Formats: sequence, structure tokens, C-alpha cells
Amino acid sequence: MKTLITLALATTVLLAPAYARDTVVNIRLADVLDMPEAKAKLDGSVKFFLAGQSTPKVVKEFREDVSNLKTNAVGKSDDASCKWVALSTLISLQKSAKEAGANAVVGITSYYKKNETSSDTTVECHAGAMMSGVALKGTYATIEE
Repeated sequence: MKTLITLALATTVLLAPAYARDTVVNIRLADVLDMPEAKAKLDGSVKFFLAGQSTPKVVKEFREDVSNLKTNAVGKSDDASCKWVALSTLISLQKSAKEAGANAVVGITSYYKKNETSSDTTVECHAGAMMSGVALKGTYATIEE
């Protein structure tokens, strides 16, 4: 019995890194915005601009905010789960931007575990065996249309 318990414990320890997977996946924001689900859930009243992208003239800046969401990744490819959670994060930012009276989120950076990274084309997703997560930080603003 003692041998069986030792074997079970050793197997658990050896398999733990598989469950702790944290693969960085860079997802193109344009690909997320082109998803049919994005066209259904994002109404166009709020525009999204990554840090480094040119934006229309900013008339007023409101507050900076972070949206940090996770999604179930079981049985999904990293790409699929990351696009889904990135879209969910944009939906959250859209809702908060509207509440603030903004029509844009500007200067968006990836902010996973408070580690800020910037790209003018992609957002960073962290994919694991069980969950995928995206954290985005940006400033709500009114831009000229």
C-alpha cells in the first residue's frame, strides 16, 4: 500500500507541470475583430486602438482601466481559446467605455499579471491546459469621428 501511495504521489508531481502550462500566444487584434461573434457583440460605438497605432484626434481622455478575463481552454486550441477570451475582454472594455461616455479605448497594452507589453498589431494571451487569459489596459477616450 505504501508503494502504491508513493507511486501515485510521484505521478502527480511529474504531471503537475502539464497542468501549469502558460504558453504566450500573440493574437492579432484584427483577427479578433473579424470574428463573426465580434461583429455580433461589438456594436461599433466604441473603437479600439492598440498602443502605437495612429488614432483619430483624441478630444477627451477619461480614465485608464484594466479588463482581465479568463476562459475555459479544455478541448480548444490555444488560438481558439485566446481569440474567444480576447473578444470577451473587448466586450468588457466596450461596456465600461460606454458607461464612461467614451467612444474609444486608446493606448491598449497587454497587462497580464501586471506585466505590460505593447504591440501595434497583437494582444498577448496566456494559454494553459485548463484556462486561457487576456488582460488589457487602456484609456477610455472620446475621439473625433
